[in-house]
Amino acid sequence: MKLRTLTLGLLSASAFAFAAHAESITIATVNNGDMVRMQKLTDDFTAKNPDIQLQWVTLEENVLRERVTTDIATKGGQYDVMTIGTYEVPIWAKQSWLLPLDKLGDDYDVKDIIPAIAGGLSVDGTLYAAPFYGESSFVMYRKDLMEKAGLTMPDAPTWDFIKQAADKMTDRASGVNGVCLRGKAGWGENMAFLTAMSNSFGARWFDENWKPQFDQPEWKNTLQFYVDLMKANGPEGASSNGFNENLALFQQGKCGMWIDATVAASFVSDPKNSTVADKVGYALAPDNGLGKRGNWLWAWSLAIPAGTQKADAAQKFVSWATSKAYAELVASKEGWANVPPGTRTSLYNNPEYQKAAPFAKMTLDSINAADPTHPTVKPVPYVGVQFVAIPEFQGLGTTVGQLFSAALAGQTSVDDALKQAQDAATATMTEGGYIQ
Repeated sequence: MKLRTLTLGLLSASAFAFAAHAESITIATVNNGDMVRMQKLTDDFTAKNPDIQLQWVTLEENVLRERVTTDIATKGGQYDVMTIGTYEVPIWAKQSWLLPLDKLGDDYDVKDIIPAIAGGLSVDGTLYAAPFYGESSFVMYRKDLMEKAGLTMPDAPTWDFIKQAADKMTDRASGVNGVCLRGKAGWGENMAFLTAMSNSFGARWFDENWKPQFDQPEWKNTLQFYVDLMKANGPEGASSNGFNENLALFQQGKCGMWIDATVAASFVSDPKNSTVADKVGYALAPDNGLGKRGNWLWAWSLAIPAGTQKADAAQKFVSWATSKAYAELVASKEGWANVPPGTRTSLYNNPEYQKAAPFAKMTLDSINAADPTHPTVKPVPYVGVQFVAIPEFQGLGTTVGQLFSAALAGQTSVDDALKQAQDAATATMTEGGYIQ
């Protein structure tokens, strides 16, 4: 009995000593479904890396952006891995705020990353963030309601068709809104949608000389169309709805159409969570015949701040979470349709994925249709489809988002919102030295 007690004591001491030597890394991430799923699957990572412990900080999109930006700019050192996007990567990498991802492992296959996505996460050919999932945006719609309305959704619809369909699909008495669109204020929330939409209306944030363009008719046409469409056919309280809120509405059968991130397709078509899973169709984001569609390009990605003291452990985690093997892990647990989309060419060449994901081709077509280097009808001095890749955009985009959300809520007019946006943008660009 004493020997057994002694042995157990030694084992306990050994386990304690091992835990004491285990390295802990802190990961900041967004509360989207794919990231929540990743956290549930990390036993696979810790089994392969028992010397690394994971600590999670999971935040709503706007809060995540604010916190990781503050932390990295002030060298706070709270996080070892950050979930950031296509906007931040080139700006932060040029500031030397991110570590290059050059230790992802021999079997990682960087060349398999879809070129449009890899390009947005690289500076001078070096990858500074690994895409967890990539996305564009497209139309998700109820095939049954479209048929009931006597209409057929084209693969490449116009905004006029979207309005016509929304008018016919709206049935407030039955709790059905013809269309659900983002209204929550934020440069990556309502302004992601509205900036991409404005491109198809011929609008732009700035002209070639960085002069703000909110006083031009193209922006008036964009915002007026959006507000009128949502007032006539959108859900109540739409000015508070972002990605997750509209996802819930669509899954509950309360939206005829939803124009948003292509990554949502696996959730709206999942019978475990969506009441309309077998009724969903997909189409490209709308256009106005001007040569630009209203779709964006984005990748939620994992990056390592330059100030971390645990770079090797962090890079092991990034490699695990964005690898081909992780895709296979998700497929084995949740099915191929639920694999994080939009990052690897091999996924779209996989017959099993093509069979399981009816949205696969439309997702890839949407990603390839977005051109960050030529995002607008008229020439501009910036890159970025649904954002402007300058440091000032994060603050300015949120300010403009608040003004446009207020217009949607009826707290201000479209004209007043645009005037205030023009004034705010002019002040920002003058202070930044872009214009005199």
